[in-house]
Amino acid sequence: SIGVALFTETFGFSSGFVGYFRKGLIDFKSAIPFIAVGVPIGILGAVLLTTFKEYDNLLKGAYAILMLALSYEILRHHEAPPELLDDTTDDAEAADGESTAVRPIREITDRTGHTYRFRAPRQGKGAAATGLGAFLTGLLGVGIGEVVMPQLVKRNHVPVAVAAGTSVFIVIVVVAASSFTLISTLVAQGGLNAVPWNVVVYTVPAVIVGGQIGPWLQGRIAQRTVERVIAYLFIVVGIAMAWIALRHFLF
Repeated sequence: SIGVALFTETFGFSSGFVGYFRKGLIDFKSAIPFIAVGVPIGILGAVLLTTFKEYDNLLKGAYAILMLALSYEILRHHEAPPELLDDTTDDAEAADGESTAVRPIREITDRTGHTYRFRAPRQGKGAAATGLGAFLTGLLGVGIGEVVMPQLVKRNHVPVAVAAGTSVFIVIVVVAASSFTLISTLVAQGGLNAVPWNVVVYTVPAVIVGGQIGPWLQGRIAQRTVERVIAYLFIVVGIAMAWIALRHFLF
């Protein structure tokens, strides 16, 4: 089921990638540090899936905690970053001992001619969150997208439009690597018939359509509103996953 979920996600995020790419909202250079951490750890998680299958409830609990922690981080108020031409350090980065002065300015111009200016994102301490998200993606089929987007928006002050497009690209690469690993194992063990095509035939077209709706909605809703919606969604997912993990012990 996890292999099929990742297989489906690959098509969904690929559809979203096309939409964001056409709008010119993907910063490929900013994606490289996240991909460098996420791909090998995602593959590792996929390889270790059979080893950890007896602890799936603990993994679900860890995912629930991750979702709730990320929702808090998104909802927490952050002051706007300083002017990009000013070499001062913003509050969030000062607390982490990371100076913006050494980070180059990036400019992304979308299809409408609007230019987004921001400092190049860096991993820093966020590499641990990226690694955890990638590992959970290989094990549970979800995680990398949930940790990358908040890092880009909150920690690195990347505009939501560019962060969404860049996050989709990162997720595609990590999910595709994990998916290929799991599907290859599935086919090797049971042949092509081991893949539940009767499920895939419905999920793939659905996520392709959803992948086109996301880029179309981008920019039509205020950034802070989008952040709150994402945070509340993470809360719902976190509570639901916590209940799934806990009911195994309660009943």
